[in-house]
Amino acid sequence: MADTTEIKNHVSQKRPVLAKSLMDSSEPEPSSRVLVIYTGGTIGMKTNDNGVYEPKEDFLVNKLRTLPMFHDREYANTHFAGDEEDFLVMPQGLIYGELEDLISHQKGRRVMYKIMEYKPLLDSSNMMMTDWGHIATDLFERYDQFDGFVVLHGTDTMAYTASALSFMCENLGKTIILTGSQIPIFEVRSDGRDNFLSSLIMAGLYNIPEVLVCFDNKILRGNRTIKNDAGSFSAFISPNLPPIATLEIRIHVDWSAVFRATGTEKFQVHTNMCQNVGLLRMFPGITTQTVRAFLQPPMQGVVLQTYGAGNAPDNRPDLLNVLKEASNIGVVIINITQCTKGCVMTSYATGKALEDAGVICGGDMTPEAALTKLSYVLSKETWTLDKKRKFMKRNLRGEMTVVAKENITILDFELIESVARALSVSSTEEIKKLRDALYPSLMCAAAQTGDNQALEKLRTLGGNLSSHNHDGRTALHVACREGHVTTVQYLLHQGASVHLKDSNGITPLQDAVMGKHHSIIRLLVKTGALLTIKPIVLAMELCCAAATEEIETLQAYRAAGANMNECDYDKRTPLHVAVDTGSKRSVHFLLDSGVSWMFEDMFGNTALDCARKRNATEIIEMIEQKERQLAANGENGT
Repeated sequence: MADTTEIKNHVSQKRPVLAKSLMDSSEPEPSSRVLVIYTGGTIGMKTNDNGVYEPKEDFLVNKLRTLPMFHDREYANTHFAGDEEDFLVMPQGLIYGELEDLISHQKGRRVMYKIMEYKPLLDSSNMMMTDWGHIATDLFERYDQFDGFVVLHGTDTMAYTASALSFMCENLGKTIILTGSQIPIFEVRSDGRDNFLSSLIMAGLYNIPEVLVCFDNKILRGNRTIKNDAGSFSAFISPNLPPIATLEIRIHVDWSAVFRATGTEKFQVHTNMCQNVGLLRMFPGITTQTVRAFLQPPMQGVVLQTYGAGNAPDNRPDLLNVLKEASNIGVVIINITQCTKGCVMTSYATGKALEDAGVICGGDMTPEAALTKLSYVLSKETWTLDKKRKFMKRNLRGEMTVVAKENITILDFELIESVARALSVSSTEEIKKLRDALYPSLMCAAAQTGDNQALEKLRTLGGNLSSHNHDGRTALHVACREGHVTTVQYLLHQGASVHLKDSNGITPLQDAVMGKHHSIIRLLVKTGALLTIKPIVLAMELCCAAATEEIETLQAYRAAGANMNECDYDKRTPLHVAVDTGSKRSVHFLLDSGVSWMFEDMFGNTALDCARKRNATEIIEMIEQKERQLAANGENGT
């Protein structure tokens, strides 16, 4: 056995050599790999002999290699070889003096990036939907090889590309950032340097699984972004959503605002976007011919930009009819506001008129997001038209805050037990009372979205499908108003009563009439439902509908069994009112519905007398023709 003293001396002699060996090690530092897809745009241009900016092949990457702020040449020469020779690497000191809020395992990590340059380079004004597919395909093919992605892009259509990619990239789990500049990156004064450096840092070191836009030290959600200023470094804004991150002395990320994909599916891209979509901006005096021409085939979807909170003229039945006709034949129309900030609502009659014409509320989507979302949804060939309309109302990628008449499925079936635990309720009787208090509201919420599965689950858990909420409304009331035929059928088969009235005395049949859902009206009448509305109130409703030529409303009341000869306070029938207002469509409908023109109002005038006093030649002819038809059949007009 060797002497202990000799062993100690041997180790002592080798220790300096070992220390020197470790100091000379060329082992690379931890790094993140970022792919930069350079599509074109101002950021990489150079000035030509005429003093005009123009793209030049391979100029950007070769120039970046000479700039220390973008490439640590010494480190790259020491550590990069083989497949990594094409990579550039950011200098460590530049980044990490600013990133005090990085999580611990990211500290000391370098950002390596590789530039993939398109040939030819594209001016963003020349971007097409096929170019979006090209970018998405490149992201998909290299998704597993990189930790994050930066897309260098021209500013003019950057918001469109960012919005499109947000929908095309399904189940996204990594950061994709679009950026560019107002002045080329190699000019003395350029916003491009900060935009590109910030994008590399965020894509390499922060996992924000969204498609983002980086500009002027802000990280914005791509499908919330619009180009707002052609002459400012603050070219982009996100009017309806604050920045996801801000890059100042410290980088601050609002992690609560980050939109994350749910589910367990792998990342994939959908590139077959529908090109038969368009933007139509309303303006005072827009003609019916213009709108009709715009909605002609092969148009499949239209983003309608309306006034204020989503308003359009409700005194233009010709315009509303054109929109309704297009919607009825399958054109999906989305209503968004022309305002930079704000959302579409149906609080005003003018906005409600569009909704009644089949136009879908687009909430607070930007024009770019609405158009690209429409293109994405319409391209889903296996989806039915109803499903496409439904998904246009949903918040798919964080693109909208307000969702029109579309509630997320509300039923977490552990809710009762969770609330009971929170309230320290333990006895069976207390839990039953809690269930009785919550279930009616849950059932109404499920009926509003037509969620039969949720209703069945609640029923099997002891819920009474005919129970009412605090307004006295049952699930059947709600389903009838919303027009969910299959839900109404389910509830009727489970014994829901058609005769129950809510706190305002409204029955499910009246809800169906107000919603103009004819198939549900017929179903309820067949089941034994009757209109219980007071005669004078019915008369006022019918007269109002006749005056405004709301034929669908008149049809709904007729289908529900209403007396179409009901008189108002002046003993005027709906036909009297239709004649006095010159509403020829209403007159024609009422006559065909068997309404009499012989009833006298309190002044002794029949509807025919009113027409003659007003010299309404066409209406007089309509009534007299109906009179001749009845006489030929041996009937009269009483």
